[in-house]
Amino acid sequence: MTNYTLSGKGKPVLLLHGWGDSSKGLAGLQKDLAAGYQVLAVDLPGFGGSQAPKNSWDLDDYAAFLRAFLEKLELPKPYAVVGHSNGGALAIRAMSLGSLDADKLILLATSGVRSRGGARRIFLKAAAKAGRAAAVWLPSKYRNRLRRKLYDAAGSDMLAVPQMQETFKRVVRQDVQDDAKRIVRPTLLVYAQDDPSVPLADGRIYGRLIKGSRLETVAGGHFVHLEHPERVAGLIKEFLG
Repeated sequence: MTNYTLSGKGKPVLLLHGWGDSSKGLAGLQKDLAAGYQVLAVDLPGFGGSQAPKNSWDLDDYAAFLRAFLEKLELPKPYAVVGHSNGGALAIRAMSLGSLDADKLILLATSGVRSRGGARRIFLKAAAKAGRAAAVWLPSKYRNRLRRKLYDAAGSDMLAVPQMQETFKRVVRQDVQDDAKRIVRPTLLVYAQDDPSVPLADGRIYGRLIKGSRLETVAGGHFVHLEHPERVAGLIKEFLG
């Protein structure tokens, strides 16, 4: 079973959440964009209300899932894809493979630059196993509220499922920098200045790799769309035109 929400009317926009998150973490952004677009937010397999895959997956498996899922829904090609963190890395990989296509791409604090930061990945792994990855970098005023929204339905042991632990290991080994070089769509990059998970330097790397891309920076940490909802939604809507 795959859980998703579809709202609004207009050109289709696909939202992809990050590791340990779910479509609920993008609900505010979905509401903003649904005023002018048809917005699809999906819980990727193993997160939120969607069943975990029977075996461990990597980004290629998730890319194949996206292709089959969109075909099953019989939706038109997305006008834009918005990916946060690992969702952005998935979007890059899926578009490079041809499993996903869109006229425009928006990458929010997107991961996938794996050539450095081994210590950071170890920390991420520990946080994910404890089921705290989606909330650990948020200011305290957001943390408990978001944690309840993301994990109450799925259960606190969601990321303790063995195949999801192996999926995490496989995903964080995949570097999508070469895939980013093949992106030929207008791309908006939004990164935070003090993100301890995915540094602004990674955004600058993608800015160099994706021709014609535009990098915007905001203050704060990893969940840019939650810490600066109006600013980020405004940047996206301006970019989408």
